[in-house]
Amino acid sequence: MSQLTDTRAFAHYPTAAIAGAAFLMMLVRWGSLNALQQDRRRSFWRRWLGAPLASADTIGRVFTRIQTEPLRDVLHALYDRLKRNKALGPSRGHDVLILDGHESSASFRRCCPGCLKRRLSDGRIQYYHRLVLAMVSGQRLPFLLDLEPQRPGEDEVGCAMRLMGRLLTAYPRAFDLVLADGLYLRAPFVSLLRRHHKHVLLVLKDERRDLLQDARGIFQGQVPEVFDDHPVTRRIWDVEDLTTWSSLGEPVRVVRSLEQRTVVRQQDGRSETIPAEWIWMTTLPRARTSGLQVARLGHDRWEIENQGFREMTTDWHADHVYRHHPRAIEAFWLMIMLTINLFRAFWNLNLKPVLRQRHTQAYFVRRMAAELSALGSSP
Repeated sequence: MSQLTDTRAFAHYPTAAIAGAAFLMMLVRWGSLNALQQDRRRSFWRRWLGAPLASADTIGRVFTRIQTEPLRDVLHALYDRLKRNKALGPSRGHDVLILDGHESSASFRRCCPGCLKRRLSDGRIQYYHRLVLAMVSGQRLPFLLDLEPQRPGEDEVGCAMRLMGRLLTAYPRAFDLVLADGLYLRAPFVSLLRRHHKHVLLVLKDERRDLLQDARGIFQGQVPEVFDDHPVTRRIWDVEDLTTWSSLGEPVRVVRSLEQRTVVRQQDGRSETIPAEWIWMTTLPRARTSGLQVARLGHDRWEIENQGFREMTTDWHADHVYRHHPRAIEAFWLMIMLTINLFRAFWNLNLKPVLRQRHTQAYFVRRMAAELSALGSSP
């Protein structure tokens, strides 16, 4: 934290101490600056931070002036350390990056210069914040890589392209495949990645697209491959060298997966089969990645929902607005990403499997909070 800086002309509390306090608040999941402030006068803080604990207002105010690039540098240094230690590995034979957007907060009254706004059907104007998050997929250790706030007047894809421009410079070898929703199926976005020799795998769901219509016509003349991929049975159609998407300037591949998943209802114990159809557009050649692997990778996109946004907001209070200011919101999110990445590394690399099986992550968070309270009580 020592490299963190802010734009204050006179800093009574060092930036590193402010950031360290916020990191500790997030690590034990206190969820608010006011909860952190309750133990402000204990001597532990001066020993641990090298300075007294600042008030909730001071921490929030400093985060409106904190520099976000040094925070990203800390995330980059952690990524490099985990990569060198081989804690981050490929997923299904690819180094996978997942992109998705998220609405972090919304209000009818509170507004800041970074707020987006929309008019609802009842005529009211709502102010909100959105961001695009990038996560490196991993069977063992997913890593929250970076984020970009969406600016007023731009859409999610424009925001994602700005984020990708930074990632392609900072992490040129971190990924070779990008997974995203059908919203990102746009020629400028795909072309940006292809110019950097990255492959894409995107959901294809707009029935108005000529690409999907042509693929469906070819599917009718194909015999699908059937895979028993327990608990899912997949029937897969696979078409290469489609040139319908002329604005892209290169042929693409379309994979269709007609799936049947068997689930057991908890209420009465009866099994039920749920059908689903998924179609993806990808630039991955069939010689490198089979249709079955494409389907599996396509479903891996949900990792950013389950191990990204859902866990961040439910367990780590990421949607809490610690300070309603565009830079503060961005900085607090980056700090939460750093905290989660460190905790996941501790959980997966430092704890023995028998402890992970016996206790939940929440148990170890409570242990940390209890030990912190014990330290705070000591003279």
